[in-house]
Amino acid sequence: MSLVQLSQAAKRYNIGLPSETEVLHGVSLQLRRGEFAALVGPSGSGKSTLLNILGLLERMTSGSYRLQGEEVGRMNDDELTLQRRRALGFVFQFHHLLPAFDALENVTLPALAAEGRVSAAVRERARELLAAVGLAAAMGKRPGQLSGGMQQRVAIARALVLQPALVLADEPTGNLDTASSDEVFALLRRIHAERGTAFLVVSHDMRLAARCDRLIELVDGRIARDEAVAPGGARP
Repeated sequence: MSLVQLSQAAKRYNIGLPSETEVLHGVSLQLRRGEFAALVGPSGSGKSTLLNILGLLERMTSGSYRLQGEEVGRMNDDELTLQRRRALGFVFQFHHLLPAFDALENVTLPALAAEGRVSAAVRERARELLAAVGLAAAMGKRPGQLSGGMQQRVAIARALVLQPALVLADEPTGNLDTASSDEVFALLRRIHAERGTAFLVVSHDMRLAARCDRLIELVDGRIARDEAVAPGGARP
């Protein structure tokens, strides 16, 4: 069974108005459990819209979307929220850490939002994740005391704390310098290898995208290319 099965997904805005715009045109996509895939394409190609649909943050205008075998198009907003918390983790270009919370508290926030409390098991998992991303000594530090790369590491740990099947990473290195970008990307690859979590990474950096296992290119709201990546770089 596919982790993600998207079929003929279309997205239109301003429906019925003269300014109606179709951003996605019948996109079909499958992601398997444990995949590490890159989503690339020029600005305005529909990458963010597609990621929002996969992340259950926007609804399709038409099409079918099955996540872990469940058709999400028939779910109400509360059911979508629950499914999002159970199945998905998110890493963004900007870390969106709360400045008044320390690193450990920021990592446990998804559990607090989902359950209204942080259990001892979640707190221990958060500690383990911060250690895994190299921040064992920085758990009590607030975001303002951490470098940009370290803050993004906290955000990665936060995305994993509820043990999602799929992490959607939207330009996770886009706000970092080259050295920090390489470190964060290597960390994502290591987490994937060790934990088997599936990743879909949106990136404008083809140098990093070529280090994923699969390259999906979106152009003008349609998939223009979807192929495995050859060792050492993308296939021509």
